[in-house]
Amino acid sequence: MPKTITQEQIDRWKKQYGDIYKITVEDKECYLRKPDRKILAYVGSIGQNPIKVAETMLNNCWLDGDEEIKTDDGYFLGASQKLGALIEVKAAELSKL
Repeated sequence: MPKTITQEQIDRWKKQYGDIYKITVEDKECYLRKPDRKILAYVGSIGQNPIKVAETMLNNCWLDGDEEIKTDDGYFLGASQKLGALIEVKAAELSKL
């Protein structure tokens, strides 16, 4: 059975971290914050191992949830497919002056 996270807890996280995300994998769920530059730099330093990158991203953005998502390969692999959506890149324009 998934942990019960209250709206009050979510509101506290939003105040502290900004955007908060929930990943649900079958009967398990976890709550993550959006990665900041420090986390992205650390993840980028790991190299090209997709499992290590996903583990690092999950562990560093983790706020709360069912620990099986971190420890059970099936749940972990399901959640890891959604981690890329945590990275928001805004459109930019370059103008020569």
